[in-house]
Amino acid sequence: MQIRKYLNLFLIIIAMLVFTGCVSEQDFTAVDPGATDAVIIEIPSGSTAKSIGALLESEGLIRSADAFVKKVKDMDAAAALQAGQYQFSKAMSVEEVVKVVSGGEVYRNTFKVVVPEGFEVVQIAERLSADGHIDKDLFYKELRTGDFDYKFLSPEDRDTNLEGFLFPATYTFDVGTSEHDIIDAMLKKFDEVFKAEYYTQAESLGLTVREVITMASIVEREAMVHDERPVVAGVFYNRIQTKMALQSCATVQYILGERKEVLSNADIAIDNPYNTYKYPGLPPAPIASPGERSIKAALYPAATEYFYFVTTNLGDGSHYFSKTYDEHLQAIERSKQN
Repeated sequence: MQIRKYLNLFLIIIAMLVFTGCVSEQDFTAVDPGATDAVIIEIPSGSTAKSIGALLESEGLIRSADAFVKKVKDMDAAAALQAGQYQFSKAMSVEEVVKVVSGGEVYRNTFKVVVPEGFEVVQIAERLSADGHIDKDLFYKELRTGDFDYKFLSPEDRDTNLEGFLFPATYTFDVGTSEHDIIDAMLKKFDEVFKAEYYTQAESLGLTVREVITMASIVEREAMVHDERPVVAGVFYNRIQTKMALQSCATVQYILGERKEVLSNADIAIDNPYNTYKYPGLPPAPIASPGERSIKAALYPAATEYFYFVTTNLGDGSHYFSKTYDEHLQAIERSKQN
């Protein structure tokens, strides 16, 4: 009996050695702690801990498939293992690898696009198409005919490619995202920013949302100093109320398709409804995508007696503001001296 007892114990020890003997502490460590490259692996549907471990070992991402199986068991993660595409690194320990596959954090092949405040639709389309993320023709077609159901949009906005409503922000999209969904994400962001209070304020000003965004887009292009935006808006509203032309260089630059620092007499004589030197009031539609600060400036302009402004030429984007044309001429001279 005593011999049989020791024999059974011996067999148990041998079985344990057979199961764990090929797994050492080192097998649970990273293959290359200093590795920086990411490796994308597809875990097939129906994979088991054993088959996943074998796949990861064959790709050189872990030292031992058996170590992976053991760690899955120790972490009670077998039921949580999920198929999909995952991102790994040789700098990951076996435990970290198990957490990835059992956490369901499926790898997303994404791209980021930054839409700065003051960008025009053509610039947005160019930025997206430069890296092959959109087909420009399809993008413009979607702008004109796509199904977008937002309160702030009017039929006229389609005629101008939704200019002004593709909200400037940093976006992250999955590679392969459709032109429609990219546009919709930007419109959704606008919808989030243009809250109910803004609709009420626009109505109190006697303006449509399109007119507010048109004013905001001009403010966006004319003002660089944040505190000056409401003042610039106030100047333009003063001009509108007195039937004075807005005379915004930004609107002429929009016609030209380039941002010339100095406009020629021929430029400001262009016969185009966007030319606010020639046509009084707001242009037909926005000229760019304004940020929220410019939108707020258009909705809550400063109460001011100013009718003119000119850059200070101090290098900070600031302006001199004037009430009369004579004061404006003096400000121009100060600007030249600077």
